[in-house]
Amino acid sequence: MSKSVWFVYMIRCADGSLYCGIATDVARRFAEHEEGAPKGAKYTRGKGPLELVFQKEIGTRSEASKEELRIKRLSRKAKLLMIEA
Repeated sequence: MSKSVWFVYMIRCADGSLYCGIATDVARRFAEHEEGAPKGAKYTRGKGPLELVFQKEIGTRSEASKEELRIKRLSRKAKLLMIEA
């Protein structure tokens, strides 16, 4: 069984807020958010249009979860700087 490669990603909602998450397939996960599907995050429902503004390959699920938590703890200004980089 091959190991999955995990990514951390950020989505900008229509109201300007940022959502951070992890996935093995960012395109599929973003589509779930856009559709407002039950698998999409409750936070992003009704906040479209959505824009995928950041994604980064991390490695294992554990590493991706740790990076997600680190990003979520950053200030909005720091997150915006990450997106611009």
